[in-house]
Order: sequence, then C-alpha cells, then structure tokens
Amino acid sequence: MNIAIVVSEFNEKVTFRMLSIAEEKAKILNLKITYICKVSGTYDMPIIVNALLEKNDVDGVVTLGAIIKGQTKHDEVIAHSTANALTALSVKYQKPVSLGITGPGMQERHAFARIRPVAERAVEAVLKIFNELKRIEK
Repeated sequence: MNIAIVVSEFNEKVTFRMLSIAEEKAKILNLKITYICKVSGTYDMPIIVNALLEKNDVDGVVTLGAIIKGQTKHDEVIAHSTANALTALSVKYQKPVSLGITGPGMQERHAFARIRPVAERAVEAVLKIFNELKRIEK
C-alpha cells in the first residue's frame, strides 16, 4: 500500500514528532510513503489531500496535526471544518484519509501526551480502511 502523509507545521514541536512516529509505524506495517507534505496549519490540509488523492500512486492519506486551545473558539472552527472537509474527500475518492489531528479544546500538555498514540493510530486506520475497502469490493 502506498500512503501520503500531510503534516501541519503549526505546533511543530508536537506535529513533527508525530510525523517521525508515523514514519516508523508505516515502516513496521510495510507501507510505502510516496509523499510527505507540510502545510502551514490543519485548515490548509484539504487542498493538498485532494491533490494527493487524485494520484494513482497514493492509496490513502494520513493527516497529522495538533489544534491547541487558545483564548477563543477558533480551535473549534478549525477542527470541525477540517474534519468535515477531509471526510468529504475520503468519500469522494473512495480512499482512506485518517484524522491524526488532536483537538479542539486541548491544552499543550495534552497534545504532547497524545503524540505517539494518535500518530500510530492514524497510520493503522488508513491501512485498516484500505483493507476493508478491498475486501468489500470483491
């Protein structure tokens, strides 16, 4: 299986660690990473995910990000709109897009605590969905 990874540069102390762990997990699962794309923030992911899903050498996309709560509800707007857009793209292309994005409403300490489990599960989810899609296509 060929995957792409899209990672947010915002909160890079968290997200770049997530990327490293996702790469390790992909290697363990024998997944080939065909693209690693960096975007400014999670809100910017859908356009890149769309372009990746159009490619024949991408079977699924792992998204990695950390939306940390600020003084307003902006984190909620970003999280909900991004999740909705990524879900729509997954359905449109019939390819898995995992949501390895933590938040909203999360403090920085929670983001650090979720680095490994979220990154690993995001990679595992793409593989599981891909395998299920192949199973029901038969």
